[in-house]
Amino acid sequence: MMNNQELYQIAFIAVNHKKLRNLGTAGHVACALETMNGNVFTGICIDLPCSIGLCAEQSAIAEMVKHNETAIKKIIAVFEDGSILPPCGRCREFIAQMDDQNSQTKIVLPEMKEVLLQDLLPERWDSKWN
Repeated sequence: MMNNQELYQIAFIAVNHKKLRNLGTAGHVACALETMNGNVFTGICIDLPCSIGLCAEQSAIAEMVKHNETAIKKIIAVFEDGSILPPCGRCREFIAQMDDQNSQTKIVLPEMKEVLLQDLLPERWDSKWN
């Protein structure tokens, strides 16, 4: 299992801010996740002015799913200034819906604090189907 600092470094290295057309940007947030199988995947955000975008966590998860994995052991998102960002509500739900095991995903928060996803989403709307 990777420690938080190792996963942080992988995410921070993936930060690569790019300007896109019409005020769009990409890469100012990057994410690294470790799967239950021990593989690491990264992703970057894409923000477009028409409100279409993709969070770094979603990008990393798409890469993971492309490689036939869905269970996340640990995940971290890093801003271009090096600060750690908690996942937004949409990403929390996205992680939860990928795999039943993901309620136990360790979310790395600022100051390398860890919290389980289930603690960030305590009252599940879909609990009757689990």
